[in-house]
Amino acid sequence: MPVIAVVGNKGGAGKTTLAVNLAAALARRDSTVVLDADPQGSALQWRAFADGRAAVDVLCATAGVESLVRNAASRHAHVIIDCPPSVHSPQMNAALRVADLALIPVLPSPVDLWATVHVEEAVTRARESNPDLGALIVINQLEARTVLSRLMRDAVSELELPVAETAIKRRAVFRTSALEGKTVMDMGRRGEQAIAELDQLIDEVLKS
Repeated sequence: MPVIAVVGNKGGAGKTTLAVNLAAALARRDSTVVLDADPQGSALQWRAFADGRAAVDVLCATAGVESLVRNAASRHAHVIIDCPPSVHSPQMNAALRVADLALIPVLPSPVDLWATVHVEEAVTRARESNPDLGALIVINQLEARTVLSRLMRDAVSELELPVAETAIKRRAVFRTSALEGKTVMDMGRRGEQAIAELDQLIDEVLKS
């Protein structure tokens, strides 16, 4: 599955962090590139701060998304598109028209769950021109010991989109690595548990 659009309808869900780290994990398997379609340019800022150390290239894709995706897909085994956090953005809708999978990170909170309903509608619209578009919700920044997090899987299952078995837990190493211009792949033993979760999620994605 070469083209994955990481999408959401609310900021603060860890979308860019997941996109960059997922790309870094995929790059260990095969050639991978990130297309930053978010005008805020967070993935591009991370890549600039990485100063050549990162294994994954990040390209600006705020305009001409569809052609840029097709070109990147012809050159790389995997393309990750970091989309703006709005279903009304032309970049997200363009990405969904050419993606193989919409990956939807959702925080364990009612507000984020409600926002996901609109992403579900955007995926449905995109399937009119891209009928093979898959979709997968991933619970992000899970704090397993909280009551809300324990209830989250039941709540998110009420949506019509499938939910990944793998949840990405809230870990300080994601923030620490970003501050250092790195991904969890570069953090040694501190990143091992996060890497294991990302690899499990990739296995699910590639089978979907």
